[in-house]
Amino acid sequence: MFAVYASEPNAEKPLDSLVIGERPEPEVPEGWVRVNVKAASLNMHDLWTLRGVGIKPEQFPMILGCDGAGTLDDGTEVVLHSVINAPGWQGDDTLDPKRSLLTEKHQGSFAEQVVVPARNVVPKPASLSFAEAATMGTAWLTAYRMLFVKSGLRPGQTMLVQGASGGVSTALVQLGRAAGFRVWVTGRSEEKRALAENLGAHQTFESGARLPERVDAVFETVGKATWSHSVKSLKPGGIIVVSGSTSGPDAHAELQHVFFLQLRIAGSTMGTRDELTDLLTYLELTGVRPQIGAELPFADAETGFKNMLDGETSGKVVFAH
Repeated sequence: MFAVYASEPNAEKPLDSLVIGERPEPEVPEGWVRVNVKAASLNMHDLWTLRGVGIKPEQFPMILGCDGAGTLDDGTEVVLHSVINAPGWQGDDTLDPKRSLLTEKHQGSFAEQVVVPARNVVPKPASLSFAEAATMGTAWLTAYRMLFVKSGLRPGQTMLVQGASGGVSTALVQLGRAAGFRVWVTGRSEEKRALAENLGAHQTFESGARLPERVDAVFETVGKATWSHSVKSLKPGGIIVVSGSTSGPDAHAELQHVFFLQLRIAGSTMGTRDELTDLLTYLELTGVRPQIGAELPFADAETGFKNMLDGETSGKVVFAH
């Protein structure tokens, strides 16, 4: 079957390991289901896989793609839940110490077919296109959990999103605006800040700029480049919710600010199946739809990867058959 896959780990030149070609059709173990992929979205995790992060060398070649949407063999339209738990796990999906994502142990969704445990598909709302639904399982679910499960924010409070154009960042802007928060965003360029404003941000600022006042919560996916600004932008008792570190993980801790102002730092990773179901319902109720920056055929996947590697995205990159 047609697939987009990583041939081997390549830490320095990840795109050199990107292959668009043929892979064997997957077998369907008992308790698993086959999804005929209609669309799948690109995530930073796919670049990490190409670099060999979070995956053992012997597991290559690995079909890329953490999430997507498609149909079961009976025609049912579904969205993928990308967190695969150990058999018998009970409780929060994200706390399972043996959990994995698609592409870490199991072949991913950038193919004609992908197989997942039966619990890892949820019904796709008819009001969402396959391309829109394909963005839900990673970026939008991550944003939903950060905002509604981890932050503790109340409508009317102020949130700061560091980074204006990534998949999680654009989702945070749209979700936060719909939920009644004051949404502030930082961005490196005027174009990226304009995108955030078009998606609902009340105000945007240059990266690192002094804000008019301190905020109740900061949402971090950037890491080293913005961490000091995030800490200094918080009100006493405020919270930073962090789900990524695209600019590097080794930020200065700013511990004096943390303990003196009693700041809180909460890590957040992906989300649960129930949260994905709630997210899909939330979009149906509010009419919010994801910002898709580019929709490309799978055959042109390399273009999408290059744009993400260069930081030139404006919302989600979606591949479709």
